[in-house]
Amino acid sequence: MPHPRFLVAVHLLLLRGEDVLLVRRSNTGYEDGRLSVVAGHVEPGEPVTQATIREASEEVDFFLTYRLGPDGEEPRNCEPEKCSELVWANLESLPADTIPYVRAGVESFRHDAWFQEFGWEPAESVRPHQRAP
Repeated sequence: MPHPRFLVAVHLLLLRGEDVLLVRRSNTGYEDGRLSVVAGHVEPGEPVTQATIREASEEVDFFLTYRLGPDGEEPRNCEPEKCSELVWANLESLPADTIPYVRAGVESFRHDAWFQEFGWEPAESVRPHQRAP
């Protein structure tokens, strides 16, 4: 029996002080007009870290040696057909039109939570070595 396949996406928080870089989605058919972080799907066989590096390069021309601030260049919109603007927003006061799961992820980051599920019903409590019903 074949195993089910699930889409995996990476989300990158590019920070400048207390601000996070957001991209306004456009012409993608999903959450257009709303703000997200730099993100994208992992390609088949691609390591998650490589997908993150690729998406950063494709979307905002960000490379590992990139420096932000007075001595570095600002990110630029490399996909204007999919992103209508780049926005720096304070981590504590994201714009109202931020995609809900992106907002939840940033909130988790702010509270040092490195894992979260969003949009799923909570799982029933399972004791160690006990099968879920």
